[in-house]
Amino acid sequence: MPDDRRSVPLDLVSGSEGAIIGTVVCAAVIAYGVGHADSTAQLSLMIIVTVGVYWIAHLHAATISSALTQGHHPAKALRHALTEAAPVAAASILPLAVLLLTRLAGASLDASAWTALLVTIALLAFYSYRAGARGGLDAKGRIASAVAGAGIGVLVALLKVALH
Repeated sequence: MPDDRRSVPLDLVSGSEGAIIGTVVCAAVIAYGVGHADSTAQLSLMIIVTVGVYWIAHLHAATISSALTQGHHPAKALRHALTEAAPVAAASILPLAVLLLTRLAGASLDASAWTALLVTIALLAFYSYRAGARGGLDAKGRIASAVAGAGIGVLVALLKVALH
């Protein structure tokens, strides 16, 4: 039987943990970085570098895991890991785009950071809602799942408030 898990829209089956990790990391960098960055470019670089480090760590872990558990040759394990780790990096694209576009539209760095942070909260809620739907939860269960996902983002927003 063929494995068609990769064909799911938004890659929310295989690799979804990477999308969630990438989103949370991006949110945390935004929350911390906006009080320490002097410019949009500096905050953007903080996001790109930090998410990049997490992507490399996820890539390494997936490569090692594939070689150990599946007996894959390191080259094949790396190719597999590149696919598995991609959502970690990709998850920062939308929040980073929101940050940049709101700045270009004239918003302050703080307002743009809050907007991008709210986008990460919405993404976490969306991912969790989809997981609940795919897991067969009824409407109340899906909403509870979405609230739990959003709660992670809210914790990051509370971190932002506490740090600044």
